Amino acid sequence: MEKSIYASLSSIGAYIPSKVITNDDLAKIVDTSDDWIIKRTGIKERRFADASEATSDLATKAAKLALARAGLEPSDIDAVIVATISPDYFCMPSTACVVAHNLGIVGKPAFDIAAACSGFIYLLFLAKSLIESRAHKNILIIGAEKLSSIIDMQDRSTCVLFGDGAGAAVISQTNDKNLSILDVNCASNGEYQDFLMTPGCGVRNPVSTEVLKERLQFIKMKGNETFKLAVKTLTQDVIEILEKNNIDKDSIDFFVPHQANFRIISAVGDALRFPKEKIALTVQKYGNTSAASIPMAINALYEEGRIKQGSKLLLDAFGGGLTWGSAILTFNGR
Repeated sequence: MEKSIYASLSSIGAYIPSKVITNDDLAKIVDTSDDWIIKRTGIKERRFADASEATSDLATKAAKLALARAGLEPSDIDAVIVATISPDYFCMPSTACVVAHNLGIVGKPAFDIAAACSGFIYLLFLAKSLIESRAHKNILIIGAEKLSSIIDMQDRSTCVLFGDGAGAAVISQTNDKNLSILDVNCASNGEYQDFLMTPGCGVRNPVSTEVLKERLQFIKMKGNETFKLAVKTLTQDVIEILEKNNIDKDSIDFFVPHQANFRIISAVGDALRFPKEKIALTVQKYGNTSAASIPMAINALYEEGRIKQGSKLLLDAFGGGLTWGSAILTFNGR
């Protein structure tokens, strides 16, 4: 009888740019202050990549660490999928193709997805499906962003929120259901697309002098509306995935939410009654890194020695689109 095949998160890695941008640094550029930013977001600093670094460079460095921790060579990888809203190039090639080339992976599928801050959850959904269908054995998934290139440094409501970074994971086959990605939920609702978007430079608003003058090439956000909907949606999504899988929240070792805003994380954590020591928190030092946020937070837990093989994680994200998603998995890294 053929053994059951499950997908597992077998390694994690991240790349954090070295350049630290503090709130005081931003206060020299826009009308803001350290106190204003901390009270509204909980963010104290964020990282900006060097001008010479592209999103693919950040992704490649995170991927190399994830591969090393998995004990795999690039030739062992069957597909590379990157989630990003700040790709190297507008249309083509995909950032994943560039990353695969950087790693020496040839002749394998490589493609990008755009699900904003929910990107890593969507990657898990795709990788789990490909592994459990027996199409592939090892898939490299990467959330990577150079958001410093697409934020408006004249808009204090958004420029204080975002940072750069990358997080990568290897998703591999396992026969042990207890060490697998148990469930992934992904959803969207385009009705609220204008809550968080980059309105310019696509085919709806092609590049033009007027588009650039109106600064439509940068991220635009309706902050209050997004905050309210995010808290409601994230809370309900977690309740649903726990109930669907008949899992008590007390059995979760760490709740790893998207690191968008400390107030959102606190509101969702309080609504779900998660102990503060079980909530992963990196937003204060990295800001919102969109698709890279969750894998960077998992990597921080790993490097701090707080998770190990067998740790059960609950992931939850909400992003532009609007998109959202959650996942329950047991970490299978060494």
